[in-house]
Formats: sequence, C-alpha cells, structure tokens
Amino acid sequence: MRVLLLGSGGREHAIARALRLDPAVTALHCAPGNAGTADIADNHVLDPTDPVAVVELARRIRPELVVIGPEAVLVAGVADAVRQAGIPCFGPDAAAAKIEGSKAFAKEIMEAAGVPTAAARVCESGDEVSAALDLFGPPYVVKDDGLAAGKGVVVTEDRAAAEEHAAACGRVVIEEYLEGPEISIFALSDGTHTVPMLPAQDYKRAYDEDRGPNTGGMGAYTPLPWAPASLVDEVMSTVVQPVIDELRRLKTPYVGVLYAGLALTPAGVRVVEFNARFGDPEIQVVLDRLATPFGTLLQTCAIGGLQEGLRLEWTPGAAVNVVVAAENYPADPVKGDVIAGIEEADAVPDAYVLHAGTTYSDRLLVAAGGRVLNVIGTGPDLAAARATAYEAVDKIRMRGMRYRTDIAAKAAATPS
Repeated sequence: MRVLLLGSGGREHAIARALRLDPAVTALHCAPGNAGTADIADNHVLDPTDPVAVVELARRIRPELVVIGPEAVLVAGVADAVRQAGIPCFGPDAAAAKIEGSKAFAKEIMEAAGVPTAAARVCESGDEVSAALDLFGPPYVVKDDGLAAGKGVVVTEDRAAAEEHAAACGRVVIEEYLEGPEISIFALSDGTHTVPMLPAQDYKRAYDEDRGPNTGGMGAYTPLPWAPASLVDEVMSTVVQPVIDELRRLKTPYVGVLYAGLALTPAGVRVVEFNARFGDPEIQVVLDRLATPFGTLLQTCAIGGLQEGLRLEWTPGAAVNVVVAAENYPADPVKGDVIAGIEEADAVPDAYVLHAGTTYSDRLLVAAGGRVLNVIGTGPDLAAARATAYEAVDKIRMRGMRYRTDIAAKAAATPS
C-alpha cells in the first residue's frame, strides 16, 4: 500500500512511524514532512492546505491512501478534493471538520446529539462577553471560536485577562468551568461505525505543577491506571457514537479520527472540546502501544469497512512523552538553535525521539518551532516508562531548551 501523509509536526512523525511498522505499507510519502520523517519516508515540498497542489502530487505518486494530519488542512477542504479525485482518504470533509473549526458548531452538534458538555454562550460583542462572564463566573473559560493551533483557550481567574482574550479573538465561546481531571480519547470512524483507542492524558500548562500559560501540550502518557475500567465504553456510547450518528444524519458523514477532550467531573463525563484529527502530544504514546497494523486500519476507515464491535490490539506496558520546547515557548519561541544529542537519546533502551519543530540549516539540525522534540519512553509500567523518557531527555542538548519534569509523575505513583 502506498500512503501519502500530509503535515509536518510531531504528530505526523508519530503517524509516519506507525505506518512504517505496518507490513502492508510498501511506500510512504510525506508532504511536507520534517527532519524526522525524512529518515523513513519521501518528503515533498508542498503547502498541504492547497487542495490543488495535494491532488496534483497524489496523481503523481498514486497513493492508495491519503492520511491528513493537521486541522487546518481538513478545514481547507483538502479531504474533499482528494476524495473527488477518487483516492481513499482518512480525514473528515470540511463540513464535518467544522466540529473543530468552530467551537459554536461543536456545541450545536452536542446539543442535538444529547452529548454532555459545559453550558456555554456564543459571544460576538463586548456586552455579550461581559454578560457571559457574569453568568458563569470564575474561573473564566474563553475559547476562540475558530482554529487557534491549540492556543485559543484561556482559563483564568483574572476577569481582565478573560476580556482581553475575547476582544483579541472576536467571536468566542464562553462556558462554565468543568472541575475534574481531563483525558483524551481518540475514536476512529468510517462514517458509521467507530472503534476507540487507548485513553491518554496530556499536560497543557507550560510549567511544572500545571502553572503558566496554556500550550499545545508539554507531555502525555498512557495508560491511565486511575481511570474507571468502564470509561471508554461510556464515552463511546454517550459521546462519540451520538456525534457520529448526528453528523451522518446531517449528511456530513465523519470519516477519520474524532478526538474527544473530556473532563471527569463529579457529575460525570463532560466534553471539553472535539478535534478533527489526532491530538498532539497524546497520539505519540497511544500509537506507541498500538499493535493492530495502523495503515490497514486507516484504509479500512477510509473505504467504509470498519466492523461493528471491532477491538484493537495493544502492546502491554506504558508510554510517556516528554516535550522538549524552545526558549520562550509558547509566547515567542526562539528558532534556529542547534539541536544535538538525538542519537544518544535514541540509544537509550526503550526510548526514541520524534521530531516536531525541526529543520536543517547549513546541514545542522535546528529548532523551527515552539515544541521541538517529543521524547518517548516505554516500559512495563508508567514508573519505568517515565524514568526511561527522562533518561533520554537528559541526552538532548539545545540552548534555551526546557521541558516539564512532572510528566506522568502522579499517575506513576498510583497503585495499579
């Protein structure tokens, strides 16, 4: 099977690695890819949000499957164009991807499907913002209605900061704060049937002990030893399947992965957000544990062949992802710093490094984004996986680099 993967971040390197592990994948192309994917795939210089350019490339390399990584590519309608060209595609059409492209649309779908979520108000003026903040009170939750690369949400006790963020965004969704731990569950869909992946937990705040600004995610781990055994089945029956059914009823069948960000509140599971693609940095640890051939699985979704009641196979043990970020991330990350030590990190037993924001300059590997690397540690349990990940992180050298030191710490201390 020839596969074309669109995107260039840490998520795409993880997806490319998982695809390469599937014996059915005989050729892998990435557009544009990154310094990491260049080692396992053919990279192509291309703007993945350009439907015409993507289809032209696909016609040249003749893939049997196109996999779309980033949300901006989906919202731009690239999946629509690929399917119109007669090529199986894993990733929802633009109409269905609106579940991430518009927080207000997601709320409408959840209301229609009876999915539990936070009470919310859509606001387009200062007066509406003020009234919504009064209604819900602190902590204030203000979300940019559109795509914001994981940085469109502010959760704060500071009323002025909440108002400032709302003013900068324009149209926003303001909602009640949901108390409780947050988790991520990815569900694959062929438009009718769904199958869940392992739940994971990520770390949004920039600094240890969940301090500092929201980021795209500073680390993640799976499995969740503290989560109820019935959690995944409950989420699939009360959240995921109702949403897939509602989108199909609207004649916008959802083919791809639906990411559900969830809060486990005292009142039960509540949806925090939906994404129309694999979440980063959680997917890195989830794919590390996946034993079912990944390329074959995605192609099955793309052609509408998921079997009802399918259960995926998983490798026993645990995985931990520690994100290495550039200096001053997320505000204004410094680019161009030289990265060293990746070979040494890869040499740590049961560890490996995935590229995110990297590129080559004068034959030197340098930082090209805020989140630069994902360092994955694995082991028989979370404590071992965590120790391995941080042993590998210690091998990385980059001026100004920083990372959280508490990824999976509490979960690793949880009795199994």
